[in-house]
Amino acid sequence: MTASSAADRYRAAGVDLGAAERAKARIAELVRGTRTAASVGAVGGFGGLVRLPTDVPDPVLVASTDGVGTKVLVAIRANRHGTVGEDLVNHCVNDILVHGATPIGFLDYFASGRLDPAVAAEVVSGVARGCTRHGMPLVGGETAEMPDVYRAGEYDLAGTILGVVGEGEAIHGDQVRAGDVLVGFAANGFHTNGYSLLRRVLFGDMALGLDDEFPHTGRSVVDVLLDVHRSYGAALWPVRTAVHALAHVTGGGIPGNLVRVLPAGVDAVVEDGSWPVPVACRVVQEGGGVGTGEMRRVFNLGVGLIAVCPPDALERVRAAAAAARIETWPIGEVVPGRGAVRWEPAGS
Repeated sequence: MTASSAADRYRAAGVDLGAAERAKARIAELVRGTRTAASVGAVGGFGGLVRLPTDVPDPVLVASTDGVGTKVLVAIRANRHGTVGEDLVNHCVNDILVHGATPIGFLDYFASGRLDPAVAAEVVSGVARGCTRHGMPLVGGETAEMPDVYRAGEYDLAGTILGVVGEGEAIHGDQVRAGDVLVGFAANGFHTNGYSLLRRVLFGDMALGLDDEFPHTGRSVVDVLLDVHRSYGAALWPVRTAVHALAHVTGGGIPGNLVRVLPAGVDAVVEDGSWPVPVACRVVQEGGGVGTGEMRRVFNLGVGLIAVCPPDALERVRAAAAAARIETWPIGEVVPGRGAVRWEPAGS
């Protein structure tokens, strides 16, 4: 069997080797554009190499893998693929930032039913943009075409980030104590969580289209849903040593993520009404008949990250966020307890 006929058989099975090569060539250029002084070796190897920083005492690697969930289905439906890659990078940066780690490298995984080189390049351009903004190289990844797993036109996206922190400077939450203050950092929309429920409510219950106005926002549904997941690196890096814990508010909402940084013997009391819940959240709650408890467990409700800090660090933490143009609010406190998150009315 000739190479040409073998390729034809593979194409008949749903995999286009030519499209894969074209996609890889375009992605390789994006990868080259993210390389830094820490990059080692050539682009296109079996693995990506990156140097560890020399100025970090007792360096410990911090690794995290995540995706953007069904937000990709909104991007696919809108044929707007340039932001979900940046969502992915920012989400992962936040996940290691909460441990005090510096990002040093990123790998992406793009899988589709039938590979469209232009779409793949558009998605990865967002990944590359996010990497460049955080000064880390896109060291590698995988582009897979799997017609028996994904339908034509569909794709999935995931990424792995590598970071480094000095072992003695890592943030674990073990320093959290009664009397600490909870500081909420404003989210930029829904970030990357709750999109299965969002799509059901907006496109199903409320029968809205992508170009319809998202009620009471003055913006289209697609623009609201594709707002990029915010990175908190610039806001928190200058004050990371002043905080006792950081919680990235992702799937599980405030209660499901804040509890992950609480040691035994304390509770976190979140004061309901201490920050403005975005109107978009209220639209979804009313339009879909979603209960308050479920809203809290599914969405960030306008708070994308929470810092737990001693009272004397409060103003410094908020000033650093303001310098990065991110709004913050004191949203509660840490009290003696059993490691739980409690939601109480403000001032109670």
